[in-house]
Amino acid sequence: MKFDPASQIQDLHQFGEFGDVNPSVCDSATFTFMQAKSMVDTFHGEAEGCFLYSRHWNPSNKYLADAMAAMEGTEAGWVTGSGMGAITTTILHLIKCGDHIVSSITTYGGTFAFLANYLKKFNVEVSFVDITDLNAVEAAIRPNTRLIYTETMTNPLLQISDIPALAAIANKNNIKLVVDNTFTPMIVAPARLGAHVVVYSLTKFVNGKNDCVAGAICASHDFINSMIDVNDGTAMLLGPVLDPFRSSSILKNIHTLHIRMKQHSHNAAYLAEKFTAAGLRTIYPGLPSHPGHNLLKSMMNAQFGFGGMIAIDLETAEKASALMEDMEANDVGYLAVSLGYFKTLFSNSGKSTSSEVPEELQRKMGLSEGLVRYSVGLDNDIERSWLKIENSLKKVGIHK
Repeated sequence: MKFDPASQIQDLHQFGEFGDVNPSVCDSATFTFMQAKSMVDTFHGEAEGCFLYSRHWNPSNKYLADAMAAMEGTEAGWVTGSGMGAITTTILHLIKCGDHIVSSITTYGGTFAFLANYLKKFNVEVSFVDITDLNAVEAAIRPNTRLIYTETMTNPLLQISDIPALAAIANKNNIKLVVDNTFTPMIVAPARLGAHVVVYSLTKFVNGKNDCVAGAICASHDFINSMIDVNDGTAMLLGPVLDPFRSSSILKNIHTLHIRMKQHSHNAAYLAEKFTAAGLRTIYPGLPSHPGHNLLKSMMNAQFGFGGMIAIDLETAEKASALMEDMEANDVGYLAVSLGYFKTLFSNSGKSTSSEVPEELQRKMGLSEGLVRYSVGLDNDIERSWLKIENSLKKVGIHK
């Protein structure tokens, strides 16, 4: 039977302590034991179902982590206080001083800054490559390489990573493949395609409300348990824990994710076709002209569409600014960073979410200074929204 992430979530049995249909929120930092031996066993990870301290595990966080693992088809999960918390914790847990990483050159600006700048203090080198060039990926691997890092759909150029092929390269070299699936929840399940660890910013599509910051790590039981080990677990010792109240609210929102992703995808596909017809350089994996279109089709769960992210190239930052300002004034959406919100968000990537990437590298990777990234919202009447966008395009002289 085909893997259906929405059904995996629907089939979870997660009740509150008094039979609540919503799991109870565990508002506690520490937990009591009736026997001293149980506390000792819990410290050693040998007391199933017992909780020690909320930096390690909290019942509310475990409910959400279990839901994420079910959605991804992994054995286990762990949730963090931010998407960057998930990314950095995972990478730091996999490396030691003097190691090497191969990463997609096109990646979220915060991730790029961590890899290119922060890890230098640990003498960790990172080779940035075009992740769609599998020969370049393989050629970049060294004897001290520990992992390949990429995003299923890269930010902001929306390249598609060949996860099965990258997993084969990783396995051949006895290293890990870590995939950020933030742009494509439910659309792609990287772990089922061979990725060893899947990370998320739950802030985005998964939560969908832009009212919190959170992240998730989905992997094997062994990896998650090693990460939260009280003696040397990176997550346990660095403490990027998520507040249980936030876990509770995200868990409720995840149950509508399948409906939201379908609408995001529907609206984005409509706008992508309109942008293309208007003569604008449009990047959207749902367009047959996109270089990764067929690859994504081969990996995706088609019922959820090609996602809610679009990029258009207006060539100059001045044109991009003029259009975004007019669209906001015309109630198309908001000039704001982030994505996955119920309203459309747009930003000039090179000046915002990718600003950590030096301009010469932006140009090398094909990031135009006029690139506008759209996170298309849940608009009920997308034709009406297009007419507003078209009016803005005409007003600033981009479309006649």
